[in-house]
Amino acid sequence: MGMHYDVVIIGAGMSGLAAGIRLAYFGKRVCIVEKHYVYGGLNSYYTLEGRDFDVGLHAVTNYVPPDVRNAPLPRLLRQLRLSREDFDLHPQRFSEVRFPGQRLRFTNDINVLAQEVAERFPQDADNFHRLLEVINQYEDTRSDHPYRSTRQILGDSLNDPLLIEMLLCPIMYYCSAEEHDVDFTQFVTVFKSIFCEGLARPRGGIRTIINALVEKYRSCGGELKMNCGVRCINVAGDRVTSLTLESYETLTAEVVFSSAGYFETMQLCSDVKGDPPPDEVGRVSFVESIVVLDELPANLGHEATIVFFNDAETFTYAVPTDRVDLRSGVICCPGNYEQHQNMPEGLFRLTWLANYDRWASLDEEEYAAAKDSCREKVAQRGAQYIPGFRDRIVYTDMFTPRTIRRFTGRLNGAVYGAPKKLRDGRTRLDNLFVCGTDQGFLGIIGAMLSGVTMANWHLLAKT
Repeated sequence: MGMHYDVVIIGAGMSGLAAGIRLAYFGKRVCIVEKHYVYGGLNSYYTLEGRDFDVGLHAVTNYVPPDVRNAPLPRLLRQLRLSREDFDLHPQRFSEVRFPGQRLRFTNDINVLAQEVAERFPQDADNFHRLLEVINQYEDTRSDHPYRSTRQILGDSLNDPLLIEMLLCPIMYYCSAEEHDVDFTQFVTVFKSIFCEGLARPRGGIRTIINALVEKYRSCGGELKMNCGVRCINVAGDRVTSLTLESYETLTAEVVFSSAGYFETMQLCSDVKGDPPPDEVGRVSFVESIVVLDELPANLGHEATIVFFNDAETFTYAVPTDRVDLRSGVICCPGNYEQHQNMPEGLFRLTWLANYDRWASLDEEEYAAAKDSCREKVAQRGAQYIPGFRDRIVYTDMFTPRTIRRFTGRLNGAVYGAPKKLRDGRTRLDNLFVCGTDQGFLGIIGAMLSGVTMANWHLLAKT
């Protein structure tokens, strides 16, 4: 028999690391097991040809100024005993939602968006303010809210269908595991995090946050096993009895937390036979191209930090029938955050909805050709925003749903996991809990809060 711990956490992503810090700080003997050699999970980083790239990070949501204390970011920092300086966050300049013939600009001041709505959709100005009141009063941290359709609620609250589509576009791109719609509780959480609080980015990218978490976790006495995947979660009755690692080492623990995704975790259980129900597994995935330019986009006339675009008046958020859906997407320029103007090169990141099955079925030659085709589409789209875009490109890279599946283990490369969330983190096993994406607190700050909240609810409140 191998080592025994109070808690074993599967996955060294944001939620797993945050849960580990919180538990280790209160004297729990904790071990995090991670199957890859880098931390971060869905929000990680890598280096190619001397350049550092982020995976997943467009923005850290929930940003608030230092004098605000009652908000998710400061609450998280207090729970983890970290300072604002540890994350080194710098706010956005401004971002936009762009539809044909219409655009909404927003900053980290919700009044800017409210003024934009009043000017561009005057018939909905008062309606939008009433919607803001509903959102601000909604207790989105409760775990017992029933599912409610956001499209239906917005349809009952606002008059202009175009405004509804424009509000849904950024929210769904940044949180929704569901096609065509999103649960109103999730909508409220992400609306607050993007529009009422705001967007920021660490000067050094996502590794700034990851390094702060890992250093804090280790300083609290937590153990971290890298390149150490879980082969099997051994179950007897209604409890996990042990974990068998890919190295065939066995670990035992009183409690197991998993940030690997609900279905991905349950598939590891020794008493599970067969695949999960296809209609319950997440399917929403993305292709993202990262383009390095020889100049900052702002110096070439593109000053927006993030642009959510859609080429029609109606926004379709669904798994495309083709490999990618070119009709909508997200453009992020990391150099267009405050204090990022002295970056040595410009970055232009373009994200599209994608079909995992279409990418997974390709052989290597077809896969390379499909990526080349996407790069050409990126060049065409970039030219719409930056004059001479093609001539400014010095390096490109890309990840697809196939990449996401390979490096995270997420079924279908589903970035936001399963549509149905387990808000209380409970599974059918008494001592196995999920945190992270499938628990339902989304975004980078949300993922860390998920780990902290699950640790508080299921362990620390009982001690």
